[in-house]
Amino acid sequence: MPVPVLSSHEVLAVAAELGERFAKGAAARDADRVLPVAELAELSASGLLAVTVPAAYGGAGLPASAVAEVFRRLALGDPSIAQIPHSHFVYVNALCHQGTPDQQSFFFGEVLEGKRFGNAQSEIGTRHVREFRTTLRPDGSGSWVLDGEKGYATGALLADWIPVLSHLDVDGPLHVAWVERHAAGVTVVDDWNGMGQRTTASGTVRLAGVAVGADRITPYHLTFEGPQTYGAFAQLLHAAIDAGIARAALADAAEFVTTKSRPHPDALAELGISRHADDPTVVQAFGELELAVRAAEALLAEAGRAVDRADADLDAASAGAASLAVAAARAATTSASLEASTRLFEVSGTRSALDSLNLHRHWRNARTHTLHDPAAWKVRHLGRWALEGRLPPHHGQL
Repeated sequence: MPVPVLSSHEVLAVAAELGERFAKGAAARDADRVLPVAELAELSASGLLAVTVPAAYGGAGLPASAVAEVFRRLALGDPSIAQIPHSHFVYVNALCHQGTPDQQSFFFGEVLEGKRFGNAQSEIGTRHVREFRTTLRPDGSGSWVLDGEKGYATGALLADWIPVLSHLDVDGPLHVAWVERHAAGVTVVDDWNGMGQRTTASGTVRLAGVAVGADRITPYHLTFEGPQTYGAFAQLLHAAIDAGIARAALADAAEFVTTKSRPHPDALAELGISRHADDPTVVQAFGELELAVRAAEALLAEAGRAVDRADADLDAASAGAASLAVAAARAATTSASLEASTRLFEVSGTRSALDSLNLHRHWRNARTHTLHDPAAWKVRHLGRWALEGRLPPHHGQL
């Protein structure tokens, strides 16, 4: 069934409404590891997952800055739900970069019908995160056979299509093989057991002799042969998730302190303060946290605009500026999400640590998601730029 094509004015309101609705069950879903099947269906039906389909193919073609704010608002409600469609947007973007007109027409049409893309990219046991063993081999009749195993396959379990990053023949360049979720030889295992982001179903995808037509293969390596914002866009959405976690942790801390916390005895005895929220040490702590979260949100918004500017006028300088802006946002949102979700307990007191409240999910989610790409390397690239004017490396993680 076709999904609505949302305008730039509608998209943020819809994202805020869904984020608020998803927030109501987030703690319980996390505690019991209940996958958000119904919520994801609602997200698909809303039209939010189709907002980057180009206007030429019937979509809204909204810019990166708008998508980042959608992710932030969804993550404010439930960061697991926000993370599940991350790869969906990344691979819609991959089609914009390298899909043929026929492939774009077909797959963009699928998205406008509410279909979801998953992800089978990372592999466990390789030397590093950008090394892959999964391979497409020719079957002798013009088609291909896909074999391999992928880990951290967020979104695959509940997807309609799984884009698989693989070599084209042995040691050939990287391509994306588009396979249907329930195709013969595709097995998706719900074995994700991380301490945070518990309901993303980021498990294993096994591919055994999966038949792939030549019309379901798109080049990946060509994206990086010239200036691109592919990596910056993907990293921008990660930053938005962390910004949402930071704001949610701060909001829950404020709610707890103003409604449940008791004042420290010394504040009562020395200052006559009978309300914990009036303790000057608590007010100072909240001011510091608000400053950190606002700074992260501002850097996120600027990073989105930098990607938009590069997309409008793409060259090495604008692409590099976008990557640096996103690197700053990722470093800041990493810090803010970890600080807010940790100091939540410092300002709220002992009772906030009760397992039944599940306030610790904010820290677990932040700590787990921020491990995706080390913030230290983002800062290192910023340092090289500040010292030497050196642009960051040209790959999909910047």
